[in-house]
Parts: sequence; structure tokens; C-alpha cells
Amino acid sequence: MDRIVAANELSFRVGFSGYSGHLRLEPLPPVERSNPLKSIPDFILPPAFAPETPDSVKKYLEEKYLIPELDPVDFSPEKSGRQWDFDWFDKAKVHLEPSLPRSVVVPSWELPFRRSKKGTTQEKWEPKSVEIEVSELMEGAQDSGPLPRMPGPAKDYVRGSLNNRPFHPGGLDNSQSSERILPEGACSGDWVHEVLAGGPAQAVPPSFKQGLDLGDLKAYSHSWNICKDISPVKITSDEKLCGLSVQFDDLFKKAWEDDVVAESGEDEQGSVNLEAETEEEVDAASTVCDTESSVLDKILLADPGESISRLDGTSDSSGQQQKEAWVVSGGSEEIASRFHELVPDMALDFPFELDTFQKEAIYYLEKGDSVFVAAHTSAGKTVVAEYAFALASKHFTRAVYTAPIKTISNQKYRDFCGKFDVGLLTGDVSLRPEASCLIMTTEILRSMLYRGADIIRDIEWVIFDEVHYVNDVERGVVWEEVIIMLPRHVNIVLLSATVPNTIEFADWIGRTKKKEIRVTGTSKRPVPLEHCLFYSGELYKICENETFNPQGLRAAKDIYKRKNSSRVGGGTGTYSGSAAPHGGARVQQHENPSRGKQHKHSGPQSMGNFSGTGGANQNNWGSRRSEASLWLLLINKLLKISLLPVIIFCFSKNRCDKSADNLSGTDLTSSSEKSEIRVFCDKAFSRLKGSDKNLPQVVRVQNLLRRGIGVHHAGLLPIVKEVVEMLFCRGVIKVLFSTETFAMGVNAPARTVVFDILRKFDGKEFRQLLPGEYTQMAGRAGRRGLDKIGTVVVMCRDEIPEERDLKHVILGSATRLESQFRLTYTMILHLLRVEELKVEDMLKRSFAEFHAQKKLPEKQQLLMLMLAQPTEAIKCIKGEPAIEEYYEMYADAEKYSDCIVETVMQSHAAQQHLSPGRVVVVKSISVQDHLLGVVLKSPSANSKQYIVLVLKPDLPSSMPTPSASGKSLEKENENFPQGYFITPKAKRGRDEEYFSVASSRKGSGTINIKLPHCGSAAGVNYEVIGIERKEFLSICDRKIKIDQVGLLEDESSAAYSKTVQQLLDLKSNGNKYPPALDPLRDLKLKDVHLVEAYYKWNSILQKMSENKCHGCVKLEEHIALLKELNEHKEEVNALKFQMSDEALQQMPDFQGRIDMLKEIGCIDTDLVVQIKGRVACEMNSGEELISTECLFENQLDDLEPEEAVALMSALVFQQKNTSEQSLTPKLSQAKQRLYDTAIRLGELQASFKLPIKPEEYAQDNLKFGLVEVVYEWAKGTPFADICELTDVPEGLIVRTIVRLDETCREFKSAAAIMGNSALYKKMETASNAIKRDIVFAASLYITGV
Repeated sequence: MDRIVAANELSFRVGFSGYSGHLRLEPLPPVERSNPLKSIPDFILPPAFAPETPDSVKKYLEEKYLIPELDPVDFSPEKSGRQWDFDWFDKAKVHLEPSLPRSVVVPSWELPFRRSKKGTTQEKWEPKSVEIEVSELMEGAQDSGPLPRMPGPAKDYVRGSLNNRPFHPGGLDNSQSSERILPEGACSGDWVHEVLAGGPAQAVPPSFKQGLDLGDLKAYSHSWNICKDISPVKITSDEKLCGLSVQFDDLFKKAWEDDVVAESGEDEQGSVNLEAETEEEVDAASTVCDTESSVLDKILLADPGESISRLDGTSDSSGQQQKEAWVVSGGSEEIASRFHELVPDMALDFPFELDTFQKEAIYYLEKGDSVFVAAHTSAGKTVVAEYAFALASKHFTRAVYTAPIKTISNQKYRDFCGKFDVGLLTGDVSLRPEASCLIMTTEILRSMLYRGADIIRDIEWVIFDEVHYVNDVERGVVWEEVIIMLPRHVNIVLLSATVPNTIEFADWIGRTKKKEIRVTGTSKRPVPLEHCLFYSGELYKICENETFNPQGLRAAKDIYKRKNSSRVGGGTGTYSGSAAPHGGARVQQHENPSRGKQHKHSGPQSMGNFSGTGGANQNNWGSRRSEASLWLLLINKLLKISLLPVIIFCFSKNRCDKSADNLSGTDLTSSSEKSEIRVFCDKAFSRLKGSDKNLPQVVRVQNLLRRGIGVHHAGLLPIVKEVVEMLFCRGVIKVLFSTETFAMGVNAPARTVVFDILRKFDGKEFRQLLPGEYTQMAGRAGRRGLDKIGTVVVMCRDEIPEERDLKHVILGSATRLESQFRLTYTMILHLLRVEELKVEDMLKRSFAEFHAQKKLPEKQQLLMLMLAQPTEAIKCIKGEPAIEEYYEMYADAEKYSDCIVETVMQSHAAQQHLSPGRVVVVKSISVQDHLLGVVLKSPSANSKQYIVLVLKPDLPSSMPTPSASGKSLEKENENFPQGYFITPKAKRGRDEEYFSVASSRKGSGTINIKLPHCGSAAGVNYEVIGIERKEFLSICDRKIKIDQVGLLEDESSAAYSKTVQQLLDLKSNGNKYPPALDPLRDLKLKDVHLVEAYYKWNSILQKMSENKCHGCVKLEEHIALLKELNEHKEEVNALKFQMSDEALQQMPDFQGRIDMLKEIGCIDTDLVVQIKGRVACEMNSGEELISTECLFENQLDDLEPEEAVALMSALVFQQKNTSEQSLTPKLSQAKQRLYDTAIRLGELQASFKLPIKPEEYAQDNLKFGLVEVVYEWAKGTPFADICELTDVPEGLIVRTIVRLDETCREFKSAAAIMGNSALYKKMETASNAIKRDIVFAASLYITGV
């Protein structure tokens, strides 16, 4: 009941109680009135938390996270000695590694066939165990055996990690790069003297900003005793090696204790601060002490390189061993005849008789040698790979099979699955990586080598298939990198088509890896080939058994001529499939632009123009009909003579589709084959979901397959390509239109091969097929065991190829293996991570540098001989030699000689100044010198020479005899009848009017002196000579008065004395020569560069004249000697340069790339890889610099995962021309931002002299053609809908998205390195968004059908 209020506020409540319902009164407490004073607390507590300030926050963070302390509860004194049951490794966020022991016991492993057999064959082999210091294992990979370093975490066992160091490459054992680079003086002991004398000590390690603070080092108070080693102790070579193995510090310990250091005695006259105690110790030294001192002297004074070579065993006596060839070929006949005796217990039995080259290869594999097998397609090279797998299984090791194409890897996985324990590693698939036989792409193996994957220590064999792929411009460098980086314990098996330079390539591998390479193979085809021309419905045999048959070609040409002569008018000729350059180029140019959205699926309605002469609109239908009839004619012909199945190679995806669509009415399969095809296709495509089963390409290809026609090219979906390949291998596909990749990637031979044309577009231009390409594709003709002969057909339409072209492509030699090695930023950064490996070592060991490096020993011997040649020193009679300075000026003057002497001195203005009395500088005839002189007579009509008086240098008292050059001048002057020649006055020039300023008598015109005329006047020797114009070196701005009559006719001593004295007076002002004519005012020169050269020329002449060598009697002798010395020095320097790293072909490119990496912050000035460089090492699918800059500029932060992955597609998409896209504004802005980054990087690289054009660099590495497609795919749009957005083939879309998933994983790893958790989650979300449906359908080769 409710509350009842009574008097005086006595409150009670009435209620019923019990079963009888008695009333009951319950008093209630009084209601308390509201009192505001009671709400006030008696005591106000302080706030729970003090107000936060920056200092308080900093103090809290330091105490909480930065100051290490123990848990006061768990580590209290009461609990000391207790053991806690706590799982540290699972609770810790970062898994902690246990501390390493100081030493470990490891088994000494050796190959099974090299183990010593004890007792019966059933006895188990027990390896010997050895104790090894952990520090030795962690020190480096000098020994690349099974345990070069400690194993890493299990998660990095297969793929490796950037934290791992690569295994030491085989063949680099004696490389200077593998040695620790010590500072100068560290090996000779000079640092000990410096430190003990109080000198500076090296306290800052390389790449560190600061080091140890050693304080002020004080000089050691003791003095050094200097004694002379009179009788060095003779020890044998073994004792010497034993002595050299003494620890360096132990050798110095005795010297420090005794204060004795042995030196070569220079001060023999007395001792320096000899103390009595020290003398007694030296006198009492034992023989052992002397031996240690002598060994110490040898170590301190010896060349470091010499001691290293001794320890390595590479002394002079091993020179013959270095000259041995690393390639061994031949001997196959004896091995084949005794094969079962040599290999009694084979690791794998074959159900057929092996060929000779197979037996030879297997024998060498059993011996543990590396093998190079060169043979034609389908010759049986895979047998060698299978046996290497069998050996690895038998030896409990691993074997790796690498292939250039993912399709080959998948197919080999299917082929080997039933025979061996096989795993598969590709960019997007990882199946059973723990298997003993691994199949992977070459890029995966390269990544494992750079990342130091621990699985490499177990690898015994690496099999390189399709080695001739090393010629590929884009990916050929990967093969060279892998071969160079393989450790020493890994043996190599190389499988290649026949190439001309097999021995050369094998020699390079042998020299690089320092192991013998056994070369074997065969040039014989298992199924012989015949080559035919198909023209006008008939086959004409032109080659059989490697012999050209000109009769068949002539018969085809006769038919061609008769057919053309019977034609009336031009007609509509069909497209030429022969070697005609215009036809091939025209059709290809018509095909490429014609692919639009409406023509994408290449149905019958999308026919192109294959007309050779007619117009496109008029003859399109006729061209279709002629093409269809041509293919029908060919197929019916082949069917009639039982030459099916056939592979028809077309060098265009579009042409393959159109050619197959032309055969719309052709059916080549039986009912049972149709049933087999239908069942197979239903099973294969049943794994597709929903609308993917009804994709236009899937439906169209199934319709073709049911009629026995197939199409195979890169534009097909991967699952469709695999269906076509498997059905072709089953023999139910009779006609297959394919591109060149089918010959490289699929092992599926046919009865016949047809070439649609003999021209292809290689990405840059249209060209003829190379003989190697033709041989690779033609090798698919002829099935071993089924066909006795394989047929190759060349289609001819409106023209017959020339005999020369056919011979070249059919019988020409295959393409040589050539290096495509180039530096990449990823390679440089990976190698800079490791101190023992240098980029220069990689460059030296590339195939491109093979021949240069092969000649290094010869160049080394030549250099030693040249350095050992005695050189004669130049002894100057005037004191210190100055001939080198004079010679340098002379060499500088020679640079300007041509332009000055030939141009300036021969000019009309200069000739006007060369009048009698002009002071000049002329070239000395006898020596490389120049002399001051004066012009006495100008050229006349009868004499083209100038008569000049020159001052000769100081000579001995006896008169010099004319030199050989003077005799030549004497012969020239024999034309003058001396003393009788008078020029007629009418023909006499103004300068020929001889007159004397001292006398008014006119000259008669005769020259009464015999040239050259030598004499002495005023204490100086002079000479009168006749010279040509080119002998003038400089024209001075001074003229003197001369007595021409007295000089040339009377031979007056007074006239000579006066002339000589005037010339000497010109030298009295301090300069040897008077100033030269002004080039602008006097010589009228207008060329700025010529004027500058003129000033430099005259300045050099003036300096040369002031040198003390000028005019020296020994000048000619010394210059000749100096020339010889300089030539010798240049030859030595040239040899040193050729042997140095600077001579490497790609060294300039390397320097530019290093500067580029420094500029963008991937490495520092000490070449230490920074965090940005570590991120760049993760980028393998796209261009590493653009990807790294994109991440560090946070260009993906403002994008959604779908937008980010769409933008990233530009890094992996490869097709250049695509249809227009419609992008969102956000994506358009991000696209422009990324493009601007690429342009900036291109400009930076160009500034460092790298051969890069910014626009081309950006366009080649960023292709935005699938941004919209990937964006819609990531949003969940069905595949059929996104295919309508672009004209890009479906197969390329799938390939791009698959590679994009790999890029997402790389960006995710980079985000982990950067510590960007938001980007890590975004890449994870993006990867999950694109990983669905048909794009990531499992391969039929892996899962089976």
C-alpha cells in the first residue's frame, strides 16, 4: 500500500499478512528534508591526475619505455633462485632467437660417390664430425661448402631474406674483393710506430658518424733499438709457412716486451740511445728469437699480395695450371662403348637405348662434373635433366630445374611428378618447396641467391634449360647473374639448342666458376627434315638432309612465271608470305591498328585486308575468300599425303585468330575425337565460375577445337592455352595456328610445320627470320618414334623467295650466344649489401668481359717485363733537369701548331708583314726548338723561299757542320748559280731592290753566299738559311735595319755583326723574343677561337724561350730520350688501365648509377645501403626506382585499395597502344603524379650521363592502359564486363593482374620495412580484391584434369 502520513510525521504502512489476510502496520523511517549544507563534503580530495605538461609526458614515456627495469614482483629478493614456467617466445611480439653457442659440432659432409667404401655396400656411411667456432661460420662465406654460415629462420629457408648474406659465389675465392681491405700501413706495421709515438689512431669505422673516444694518446716513453740483421736465418718453405701462420699480435708481443724491432740498417755509424739493459738482452737473444724477428721482418717488409698468393698456393710454378682450358669436349665414342662398365649402377633406368651424347653426359654427371649439352629440339636433352634429378634423389640432395618461361615450368612439373619428388616455385605458385627436385623460373633462383636462401646449401645440381635464351635482350642478363652467383658446391647442367660458340660460352662458365665444363651434344636430328615451298597448290622440295635442292626452287619459279604471264591486267594479287619487304610490312601495319573493341574477338565479321595490290574496300571480301581458299588448299594437300597434324606459325596474334576463323567450314575430327574433345573441355572449364564459362573467347575456342583447329598465342586466357596444348599433345588437334612462343614454351612436336611468312616484327622493326629462329620453329616438325621424316613448308603467295634468302634462313648458322649483361639498380643494391662482393666482380665475370679477362695473365706478364726494363735517366749539364717542363710546353704548343702555322701564318695579312728586316721566330731545323731571326729576303718569282738570318744556340768552339736537314736545303739551293744569278729589273719586286742604309749602292740581285751560311758575330753564332712559309712560328712587331748587300752579296762581317747586335738588343729587355703582332689590329683575325689560340701559342713560345733547355746543345738528345720514356710510361699506364676496373665496358654506367642512388638516398656517401635502398631491393616486378619513390612520396596513402592497385598496374602492364580510358578524377590525378615522378627520375639519370631520355624512360616503364580495367576488377566487376572496356586481349589482362598480385606482395614487404602499417593493410586488401575467379584459376598442369 501507499505511504500514510500521520500526526507529527509518523509514517506507517498497512499490509496483509498470512493466509487469513490479517492486517499489519509497518512503521516507516521519517522522510529527510533537503538540506543544502549536507551536500558539501567535509574534505575535498585532490584531482586524480595532475595536469599534463610536455615535460611530464616526456618523463612518463622515458620511465615507462626507455629505462630498462625488472618487474619488482617477479624479480623480488624473496623469489631469487625461482624458475618461472613462462613461454617467452610465444608471448613476445618479436620472436627472440636464443643465444648462439661459442662452438658447434657439424658433420663433414661429402658427395656419396666420393665417400670411401668400407666393407659391404649395405654399410651405413657415418660422417666425421668436426668442431667449428661459431665466429668462423658467421665471419663470411669464404668457404662456400655446405655450411658457409649459420642457418636462418625456417620461414626464410626457401625464399631467403634481405637480412641474409648471399653465399660466396664459386670462382671468387682468389678475388681481391673477397679480402678485407685494410688501411694503408696496417700490413707493414707502421700503425704500431704511429700509435706508440702518440699519433692518431683510427677510431671511426667506415660509414659511422662517430667512433670510440680513446682520449689523448701519449708517446711511449721507451726508445727503439736499431740493429742490423747480418745473418738471416734460412728456413725451408714448410717452416716459412708455419712461421707465417703465427698470430700477428703474438709476433709484436716479444718486440713490445724487449723494445726491439729489426730494421734494415741505415745508420751503420753508431747506435741510437742504446741502453745497457737492452744491449744485454739483445746479446742474450736465442735463435728462436732471431727466427721470430726474421719472420716479423718478412711480414712487415713483404708485399701483402705476395704473402696472400703464397698462402693460396698460387705461386709462379702454378702458371701452367692457369693456362689449362676449362672446357673438355670429345671422348664420347669410348664412353659410349664402355658405358655399362663405367656406370654399372645407374640412378635411373631408361626404357630405350640412350644416344651417344646422353651416355657421355650421364657418365660426367656420375663423376660430379658440370655438363653443357647442345642438341637440336626433340633430340633428348631432357634425359640429362632427369638423370640429374635422379642423382639428387639418390644422394639425398636437391636439384633445381630453371626455365625461361612459366609454361615450361608448369609442363615440366607435370612431366616429372610421377617420377621424382618434385616441387614448383614461380612468381604466383609455391608447391612443395621442401621437395628434393625443384622446378622454378630463373628469376626466382636469382632472388634466392641474392637473398641467401638456406635451401641453396642443399643444392647439388642446377639445370638451365633453353640456355640460348641468354640472347634475349630483356631477360638474358638473369642467366649470367645466376651463373656468376652460384656457390662453388653447386654443379651446373646446361641444355641448349645448337649454337656456333658452344665452346666459347662453356669456357666462360668454366673460367668464371673455376671448374671444368664437359661439352657434349649432337648436331644430328633424331628426325630428318625436308623443306618445301607451297605455291599454287603444290609442294616443291628445296632442301633435304641439309642439302639445298635448286631444282625444286626453279620448278616453283617456272610455274610462277607461267602464271604471271597468263594474267591479263593487274588483278587482285594476294599477300606475299615470302621475303618481299613491302608485303610483310604492309600487312602488319594494317593489322595492328585494326584491333578495336568491336573487332576484339576476331569473329568472321572482322576480316582484315590481306591484299597485296588492291584497295581495302574493294578487295576485302575477295581477300577473305582467297585466304580461306589458300588455307583449304594447303590443308587438303597435307591431308591427302598424310602430313597432319600441322603447326602453322604466324607472327601476329591477330593473324592467328583470323586465319583460324577463315576455316569456318572445315572439320578435321572424327566423332570419337569430337567426344574426347568435348569431355576434356567440359572437365577443364568446369572449374570456372558463372559467366566465365561463357566468355566469348572460351566459346569460340571450343568451337574451333571440336573441328580439330586450334589457336595458341599470348592473347589467350591461360586455361584456354593449356587446354589447346594438352589436346594437341593428345593428337586430336590437326591444325594449330600459333605464334613463335609455342616453339619455345611447349614440348609438342607435329608431323609438319608451316611458315606463313618469313618476316617478323621484333618490337622495333620488320625483319627477316634469323636462321636460329627458323631452326627452333622448324625443329617442331617430326615426332620421334612416329615419323621417319619431318616436313617444313614455306607459304608463297604472289612471289617466290630468292635462292640466297632461302639458303641463308634454312642452312645459315644459328645465332651466336652473346652477352646481354647490363647493370640494374637491384643488382647494384644487392651487391652493395655484402662487403665481400663487389659490383666490379660481377662486371668482370660477365660474358661481355670474357675475352678481355681471358687475356689478363698475358697482359700481366707483359707489364712485368716492361716494368723490369731498365730506363736511362736524363742528366742535365746545367743542374737540375728541366726537360720535362720544356717537353710539356712543347706538347702544348703542338696542339695549336696546325691552326696557327697553317691558318694564321699562311694568311695574306701575315705575308705582307714578312718583308726584309722583320724580326721573326722560326722553327729550328736540327732540334725541336725555335730561334729568333730576321727576314733578309722575301720570295721572288724564281725562288719560293725566304732568306732568314737566325741566332744559333751556344755551341762548342769548333764550327758546326750542316745537319742532314741542312743538306736537303743545300740541294734545294743548287738551282741558284751562286754569284752569277741576276734578276731582270723588269721582273724585280720592290723588296728585291737591294740597297744598304749605309751605302747608296744598289744590289745586283745576286746571292754570293752559300746557303746555309754559318758564322759568328758579337760572340754569338748565327746562320743564314732559306725556309718555307710553314717554318715561321711567330711574327714579331719589330723591324730592324739591315744591309742586304753586305749580308747577301759582299758577305760583310760588319753587316753581320750589326744585324746580330740588333737582334741581341731586342733580348735585353728581359724577354727572349719581342712581342708578336697583334692578332686583331695587324693580322686582321676575326675568329674568337683563333685569336685565343694565337695568344696561347705566343705565350708558350715565350715561356719555352725562357726555359734553360732552350738552345741547349743536348736538347735534341734529351727530347728523344724523354719521348722514349714517355712512350714507355704511356704503354705501362695503358696496360695498367686495361687490367684495372676502370677499363670495364659498363664502368661509366656503373658510376652514373651509383651517383643516382646517392642522389635519391638509397645509399650514403660510403656506399652503405639505406632503408630506401632496402625497399628498392624488394621491387622486382616493376621499375625499382619509380616504385620506391612512389612509396616514399606516399602517393598511395590517399587512394583506396582498389585505386592503389589500379595505379600499380602501370608498373607491370607491357602493351604500348591501347584504347582510351575513362578514369575518375582521383585516379587521373594519381596517374599524373606518378608520371611526373618518372619524368623527374629520368631527368636525374640523364644529368648523371646515363643514356636515358626522360620521356622514353617514363613511357617505357609506366603504361596506364589497364588502370580502368584493374580498378573495375578490384571492385568486383565480372571478367566478361571488364573485357569490354579495352581492346587488350584477355590473356594479357590475366597476365597483368597475376603479376600485379606479386607486386602487391612486394609493396607489402616494403611497407613492413618502412614501418607503414596502413600501407601494409591496404596492399593486403588490394591483393585479396583481385585474387578471384578466372584470373587465378589453377593451372591444369598442376592440378590435372
